[in-house]
Amino acid sequence: MTAAPTDIPRLVSELTLEEKASLCSGSDFWHTQAVERLGIPAIMVADGPHGLRKQAEEMDHLGVARSVPATCFPSAAGLGSTWDPDLMARVGEALGRETRANGVSVLLGPGVNMKRSPLCGRNFEYFSEDPLLAGVLATALVRGIQSQGVGASLKHFAANNQETDRLRVDAQVDERTLREIYLPAFERVVKGAKPWTVMCAYNKVNGTHASEHHWLLTEVLRDEWGFEGLVVSDWGAVDDRVAGVAAGLDLEMPSSHGLNDARIVAAVRAGELDEADLDAAATRVLTLVARALAAQAEPATFDAAAHHALAREVATRTAVLLKNDGALPLPTDAAGTVVIGEMARTPRYQGAGSSQVNPTRLESALDALRERAPEVEFAPGYVLAEAAGQPGQDRTDEELRAEAVDLARGRTAVLFLGLPAIDESEGYDREHMDLPASHVALLRAVRAVAAKVVVVLSNGSAVTVADWEPDADAVLELWLGGQAGGAAAAQLLLGEVDPSGRLAESIPVRLADVPAQLNFPGERGSVRYGEGLFIGYRGLDAVGAEVSHPFGYGLTYTTFAYADLSVDAAEVTDETGDDDVVVRVTARVTNAGDRTGVAVPQLYVGRPDSAFARAPRELRGFERIELTPGESRVVEFGLTRRDLSHWDVGVHGWVVEPGAVEIAVGENSRDLPLRAVVDVVAPVVHLPLHDHSTVGEWLEHPVGGPLLREALGGFAALLGPDAEPAFAAFLVSLPVVKLPAMVPGSVSPEQLDGLLAEVAG
Repeated sequence: MTAAPTDIPRLVSELTLEEKASLCSGSDFWHTQAVERLGIPAIMVADGPHGLRKQAEEMDHLGVARSVPATCFPSAAGLGSTWDPDLMARVGEALGRETRANGVSVLLGPGVNMKRSPLCGRNFEYFSEDPLLAGVLATALVRGIQSQGVGASLKHFAANNQETDRLRVDAQVDERTLREIYLPAFERVVKGAKPWTVMCAYNKVNGTHASEHHWLLTEVLRDEWGFEGLVVSDWGAVDDRVAGVAAGLDLEMPSSHGLNDARIVAAVRAGELDEADLDAAATRVLTLVARALAAQAEPATFDAAAHHALAREVATRTAVLLKNDGALPLPTDAAGTVVIGEMARTPRYQGAGSSQVNPTRLESALDALRERAPEVEFAPGYVLAEAAGQPGQDRTDEELRAEAVDLARGRTAVLFLGLPAIDESEGYDREHMDLPASHVALLRAVRAVAAKVVVVLSNGSAVTVADWEPDADAVLELWLGGQAGGAAAAQLLLGEVDPSGRLAESIPVRLADVPAQLNFPGERGSVRYGEGLFIGYRGLDAVGAEVSHPFGYGLTYTTFAYADLSVDAAEVTDETGDDDVVVRVTARVTNAGDRTGVAVPQLYVGRPDSAFARAPRELRGFERIELTPGESRVVEFGLTRRDLSHWDVGVHGWVVEPGAVEIAVGENSRDLPLRAVVDVVAPVVHLPLHDHSTVGEWLEHPVGGPLLREALGGFAALLGPDAEPAFAAFLVSLPVVKLPAMVPGSVSPEQLDGLLAEVAG
């Protein structure tokens, strides 16, 4: 395609109906269709999101064929724990350079689906259980990727929160929950980073496949949010291709081998599909191709060593120190330390499925520790399937555990534990949150003989720690640390760098404490999001459940003090814009320890007297700051009208409820030493009145209230200060249409008709 983007309307006019239809599907697994007659080339897309997975063979979506070497960064579960948008931008730039250098035009990622349940098999690919954190980090990542002249594909739109029955499951989600929990991260990225493409999900949303969901793909994504890019299907997500074109699905991937192209043509000729919808889809495909041409014309290169160094830096920031009773950092020479656990030698560094990257190199924690302390001894401790062929892996768990106990006696034992690859993957959900029994048995046996025990975890999804954490003096959560995660672990353990990660997902004491588990993963092709707004910390806080570690939690090798909270609120008026700051918050953070460290002050907002269902608190701001010993810094947060709003299903829009707002600042969702309550003045939103509006709703309405009181005449005294409380409570909850029968003589049906006509006018 030699035409500039301004020539696209001409190209569309010159395409035959069959050619336009062909542009709306791939030519194979990874390429769009070319139209050689008009000089329109194919472009290539490839999996991400934490590294490029450019397949060397066709027809392989799930990682069977080997891909080209690329830098494997930590997966999104770890990236979320950095709470660092600046770092995400740097990761995105590196991903973009590698994508461009390999002749790929669109990197398929990132994923910003919410971690509704800890059991979702793909949670390692998602950032957080909180839409603000996921949205901010993904916005920075997408900006970084696209700064290199290639596109990102924001996925999976929407309500794709499980792997069980994922190709057909109907996610039944109420309007408010969609708007406040499952859509905001997508909205933030679309508005803030303008991704070239958005990928629709496999599942249905409230009865309609996401791939043919006009409300999602057109009314919300394009009309409300202003998305101007291309909507692509997840691979194999198309159910009815003709309905998809009408709904706003531009590109089907992979190729349907002409089947759906023919259906599109037939539908247009039969008058069942407006050709204007097909023209719009073809235009968006051609626009994507045109955007990609510049990068294809000037291929990039990348420095693999520099990107590996970046991957190591990122891995040090993803790690979360969950516990430390003085065991860390280790002596710089690792004196008296032994390493136990096959994962130290055979690292679990990425998830399974379509995101698997062929790393440019791979560092193990054992090798990295031995570079600094060559005499460090090692025992595998347990059998690990992916380590087959390694020395000792032909023995039993019991034999390996006995050897490890002998090695650990009287020493500091660093145990590398975690989830084997089979325990979490795209394609299926986990059945529990537990570590393998062999890993827990190893820990308890070593605890009985070791002087100190440090546990290093490798897993893509949260695991329960309550049963075994008392047996550890320190616990360091690495997540899936990418190709340099082993070297990062050594740096963290030896204190060469300080842990700075914070949990992007809660760690409950028990899986049963998570409200979503009442309905997860559903049955017979349907899952009801019955917990509504109450996922993650929102739900755990609402039911008062004890947690092992709360959302936002993470220790460092220093401590921080919070003081000097200041809150200033302005009135919300009809002229206040969604992005206008209404409440300004400042607080002082001080490094109270003797080491430089990273603080992540977090701002939470609660509505204690709300008339609507609310979580006790919700994240509304955060900042990552590095402080030297004794250094203080004032952090500033601005809460916008949108930040203070809830989605009102009565008006189908964002509304600020007037009244008390609790502002809290601190280290995590349950450690918030700074608190203040401010009164927010905002317009009262009155719902339209109808015959089934209650008496109370009529009386609160500025127009309907006086009219109803006048119509009631003396009966209005039944609602006055001297009224009998029980009868007054009954009366205000009564739909007005029932007044004539339930309170004879109060109002007549004819009077009600007149009232309704007046409020409607």
